[in-house]
Amino acid sequence: MFQGTGTAILTPFDEQLNVDYASLKKLTRFQVDNKVDMIVVLGTTGESPVISGEERKKIIETVMAESAGKTKIIVGTGTNDTRKTVKLNRMAEDLKADGVLVVNPYYNKSTQAGLVENYKHISEHCGLPIVLYNVPSRTAMNMLPETILNIHDTCKNVVAVKEACGDISQIARLCAYKPDTLTVLSGNDDQTIPMMALGAKGVISVFSNVYPKEMKSIIDAMLEGHYDTALCIHNKYLKMINLLFVETSPSPVKYVASLLKLCKNILRLPLVPATRQAERLLAEELHLLEV
Repeated sequence: MFQGTGTAILTPFDEQLNVDYASLKKLTRFQVDNKVDMIVVLGTTGESPVISGEERKKIIETVMAESAGKTKIIVGTGTNDTRKTVKLNRMAEDLKADGVLVVNPYYNKSTQAGLVENYKHISEHCGLPIVLYNVPSRTAMNMLPETILNIHDTCKNVVAVKEACGDISQIARLCAYKPDTLTVLSGNDDQTIPMMALGAKGVISVFSNVYPKEMKSIIDAMLEGHYDTALCIHNKYLKMINLLFVETSPSPVKYVASLLKLCKNILRLPLVPATRQAERLLAEELHLLEV
């Protein structure tokens, strides 16, 4: 259901820290014009924790209207309050999104058994396909392969997992043991090729905010078995991929997006713009890639 290139799209702001809907439309058109397969709205890259309920609704509506059905829209809804996640899922469902991305509950730090119960409750109250999101660096908890498989077996609308644990051995276990009904998507741009070699079917990417065509070329080449082609493109852009995480994301990618005139380099606290040192490195690499 969900495979290929997904972009975890930025949420742009203006100088008054309001959502910049004109730039959001521009970012969405940029993704659609480069034929990405999925746009993930209000994920971590979209600064979802600092978006109000009213803004959330308008952001989803804006992206969906601008994409005009040309790509699948997945909405990030996961919080550390199961009941709140259910409410956010209902909004996504009412707005006719294609699916929801639900991150592990952060800060509360449940157990593996607790994760199963959390997702079971969410699944029972959600009519949309669900993509699990395992990102221990953000949530302080790792969802083990056995837990993911348990959740998938228990919750029939859990169709995929965005895996960003960073542990290739763990991902290898997941890909080896999972049924065909569960799709694994890379959550780390730099690990997408090895993950797809193990059986993943795509990526939900930060890099593709600014290089959607290039990321789609990598993913499509891997899906078609053209590994040398994918590796060649990957190696060309690997330094930029790594630099986009030289500081807390999405600060670096928002700076690059501003250089490309896609949006302004403005974030809401507690995030701040990338440091001057990071900006220098990013600008230098962007220039080298444009030569």
